[in-house]
Formats: sequence, C-alpha cells, structure tokens
Amino acid sequence: MPSSDTKSGKLAPIWRAMVEVGFIIFLFYSNLLMGEFTKTNADRKTLIFAMKDIFTVNNLIIALISGWIGYGIVEFLRKRV
Repeated sequence: MPSSDTKSGKLAPIWRAMVEVGFIIFLFYSNLLMGEFTKTNADRKTLIFAMKDIFTVNNLIIALISGWIGYGIVEFLRKRV
C-alpha cells in the first residue's frame, strides 16, 4: 500500500532534527529565564531585564551545541532501543 505522505524522504529527517534541536534550545532558554528571573527578582528587577541578561551570543552558542549533542544522544538511543 503506497504511502500518502507528500514530503520527500530526504527532508523528513532534517525537519525532525530541526524540531528536536529547537525544542532542546527552547528548554535551555526557558530554564535560564526561570533561574535568572527568580535571581534578579529579589532585587525587584523586571522580566525584560532578565531576558536581556540571558539572550547573549555565548548562551546561543551553548544552546546550539547542547541542542546538537542532545539530538545525537536521542538518535543514538532511538536506534539502540
């Protein structure tokens, strides 16, 4: 029975990788924001101040590296299990 999927077989893994890495980056930044906001909220700083503090080039590089490492681990475990 032929598949009714209209996406190319080559693009599906790329989209899955982008979604998984993006989700890991989202979790990274949400964790940073929660920690930074609660830390800075003691000084009555605003949420905007906390967001400006976490969205830096260094944090972006860390998020991208962590996202790809996490994706690699998930793919490894997906193939092993």
